[in-house]
Amino acid sequence: MARASADSADEFPPSLGRVATRELALNGFTRFADLTTVTRRELLALHGVGPKAIRILDEHLAERGMTFAE
Repeated sequence: MARASADSADEFPPSLGRVATRELALNGFTRFADLTTVTRRELLALHGVGPKAIRILDEHLAERGMTFAE
């Protein structure tokens, strides 16, 4: 079942990396809109989600007129 959840994270760019994408999906973050409910610090606490992933996600959120929670 976890595999299906990880596959549903197609919205995130490949440059994010497989581990970060998988961990985001396993924690319920499968779309950019999901990321507006969480802070950068909370995401950094996830395995595989580091500063580079946050930077990539931040850029893609900004392109969509969204931001992480404060």
